[in-house]
Amino acid sequence: MNFAPYQDDAPESTRTPSPRPTTTSNQPRTASKPSPSTSSTPFYTDNTTDDIEDDADFLPDPTSFEDAGGRGRRFLGFGNRRAANVDTDVDLFATSLPIRLDIQALLCYVALPPVAGAVLLVLEHRSDYVRFHAWQSSLLFTFLFLIHLIFSFSKFISYSLLIVDLLLITFLAFHAYRDAQTLKRWEVPWIGRLSSSFVDEE
Repeated sequence: MNFAPYQDDAPESTRTPSPRPTTTSNQPRTASKPSPSTSSTPFYTDNTTDDIEDDADFLPDPTSFEDAGGRGRRFLGFGNRRAANVDTDVDLFATSLPIRLDIQALLCYVALPPVAGAVLLVLEHRSDYVRFHAWQSSLLFTFLFLIHLIFSFSKFISYSLLIVDLLLITFLAFHAYRDAQTLKRWEVPWIGRLSSSFVDEE
């Protein structure tokens, strides 16, 4: 039965078809991949562990701070893998013999010179002050002993030389004992300078 007697054709034959969608694929959409410029590294990275491991090589050895009686290993600063052995306590008044420095210097002149000076040169190796007076006593009184032998024929000259010997012994022993507090060397002309050169070259 025709319910539209006044229409020549059916409405479907004159209707303009709607455009088809441009996507013809029936496959589901996939997630887009991130661009190569996008970094997957988080904004904050914890490098504390790596920094500690890198700095561990530059930290001083705990044993470098040990100090046994002033002598031992001393830390010299960062960058040194091993602390150097440094003698941090140098006692200028120390002696090889169990006798005080001033007493040894005194004995160089009062204990039968030049024998006492020669003995201390053999036994004392640590104190330059004592060795200086030992050298000076040995050289000076050896020279005076030769003078005594040369003028032994004259009693007057021999006694005069004996007085000179006693005065020199008293004067030099006094300075050797007193100047031990400052380690100042009182030098006899020419012989004292020669004695200092012997000690400084040792």
